[in-house]
Amino acid sequence: MARGKAKEEGGWKKFIWNSEKKEFLGRTGGSWFKILLFYVIFYGCLAGIFIGTIQVMLLTISEFKPTYQDRVAPPGLTQVPQIQKTEISFQPSNPKSYEAYVRNIVRFLEKYKDLAQKDEMIFENCGSVPSEYKDRGGYDSDTGERKVCKFKLEWLGNCSGLNDDSFGYKDGKPCVIIKLNRVLGFKPKPPKNETLEGLPLLKYNPYVLPVQCAGKRDEDKEKIGTVEYYGLGGYPGFPLQYYPYYGKLLQPKYLQPLLAVQFTNLTLDTEVRVECKAYGENIGYSEKDRFQGRFDVKIEVKS
Repeated sequence: MARGKAKEEGGWKKFIWNSEKKEFLGRTGGSWFKILLFYVIFYGCLAGIFIGTIQVMLLTISEFKPTYQDRVAPPGLTQVPQIQKTEISFQPSNPKSYEAYVRNIVRFLEKYKDLAQKDEMIFENCGSVPSEYKDRGGYDSDTGERKVCKFKLEWLGNCSGLNDDSFGYKDGKPCVIIKLNRVLGFKPKPPKNETLEGLPLLKYNPYVLPVQCAGKRDEDKEKIGTVEYYGLGGYPGFPLQYYPYYGKLLQPKYLQPLLAVQFTNLTLDTEVRVECKAYGENIGYSEKDRFQGRFDVKIEVKS
């Protein structure tokens, strides 16, 4: 029994190192060299094929614009102040209740101040009335960075913060800043005039993508009161000369056109649900994404 056990242990030792045949784990040094050389060449070839494939793919991709954008969803519509649960609730007589909203708007509008748009090598005046798209060439680095259109705070009227640093909140007339999210190369197409017949409050301009805010439910429509719009040229929407957007590499200082909306006589002590929608031929809406082309926010002004 003991002799069989010793023989078994000797067999394992001999398999690990056979001194007679000079074998390690059943292979000689020459055999190990050949198999290692095979796998080095094999995996080297695989790595070369992989790297070569990646390099060929990179030659077809531009760092300035995606090659394929056929599945990119229409841009989202968002508001400032950006708040959790999309609820704005405050008491005009209590500055602390709306301090966070005001601070959020002020921080967002910093880049729209005149001092931030002084560099004439980057910013240019694109006019104070809506006009057609601003074509700035191809999506490549041949001509360097593209200029961007200036956007003046004064166009936001009562919601600019120039005359009222509370943006209407201290008077119970809150302002909301609306922007269309950036999508590289996207050119919004305004709707035809006849398609807006059911929206008589919209001021039509062929060079403006219109936006309208209204009560989301029937009971909200009676409580929302008067809605004032402040935008470039007095139009409730986004002017086309700010499009298309050329991306962070070619337009690092790009400024989105803004639209300010002020709710001047909301029903007090009542939660009013407001829906703002952009209207255009290439603006779509999705039940899965409630910010695609629209958003809704609950506003409550406490007495």
